[in-house]
Amino acid sequence: MNKLSNKISVLFLFVALWSCNTKNAESSAEVATASNLTQIESIEEAKEFYTWTADRIPMISAHRGGPYPGFPENSIEAFENVLNHTPAIIEFDVALTKDSVLVLMHDNTLDRTTNGSGKVIDMTFEEIRSLRLKDKDGNLTDFIVPTLEEVLDWGKGKVLYTVDIKREVPFEMVIEAIKKTQAEPYAAVITYSVEAAKKVHALHPELMLSVTIRNEEELQRFEDSGIPIDQWIAFTGTSERPADFNQILHEKGVFTILGVLGNLDRSAIARGDQIYAEFVQKGADILATDRPIEAAEAIKGLIPENSSKKKYLK
Repeated sequence: MNKLSNKISVLFLFVALWSCNTKNAESSAEVATASNLTQIESIEEAKEFYTWTADRIPMISAHRGGPYPGFPENSIEAFENVLNHTPAIIEFDVALTKDSVLVLMHDNTLDRTTNGSGKVIDMTFEEIRSLRLKDKDGNLTDFIVPTLEEVLDWGKGKVLYTVDIKREVPFEMVIEAIKKTQAEPYAAVITYSVEAAKKVHALHPELMLSVTIRNEEELQRFEDSGIPIDQWIAFTGTSERPADFNQILHEKGVFTILGVLGNLDRSAIARGDQIYAEFVQKGADILATDRPIEAAEAIKGLIPENSSKKKYLK
């Protein structure tokens, strides 16, 4: 009887310890995620965060949400994976189904990123929702194509977004979704021309806009556009800009986004990730990258210890 009691006691002790360790692990995971949130709760806060100051916090922007093995592009699961490592701006792509549902998809067709085929615009949402996403290596996952509204709801209090609208998608539909989900504080819209920026601004005059400014001529066009400077985030292209050009933008209070995706990411792989820090030191404030986890690790030493922007990072 005593032997049986001892065995039961040992069993209960083992279960208690396992339960405690599991809770501790879950707690640690929660803390890690919580420390990588970006919480912008009003348009005024968004303007303040994106207004350049000498103590600004360099950020990474995860191109197409930051796909990694097992985490497909433009999926909520990919977003979560990036946030488990670093605060981030998440860039994603919006496409339109046959029955006018806004979904996340970069390509015009489904073939590369799902186990389906054909054009997105020729498929109903129900058909697309039945598919599964592939990761960057072509491996099928259990993850599904999210809607724009689902993503906007998920991001509240977690992240900053830049929304890339595919050519066949009306700006009006995307702006309506942003309004419906009250995502204005954390969802900036990407535009590729002054005309597109002016159209989005007319639809929603307070939205933050990613605007392409690669030289002083393009800068002048935007200064003449009537769009307030405190609503610009300047995408300066996919090749490094001269430091003095970045300085011109900084003097106007404008954040710069350097697109390191593609050639510059490949240069980092070949030459070492320290080049991400070099881009930041020369005036890039946000690095739009296909390697957000590696780039964030490379630039974390450049985060000011007492930045006025830190109140937005939790």
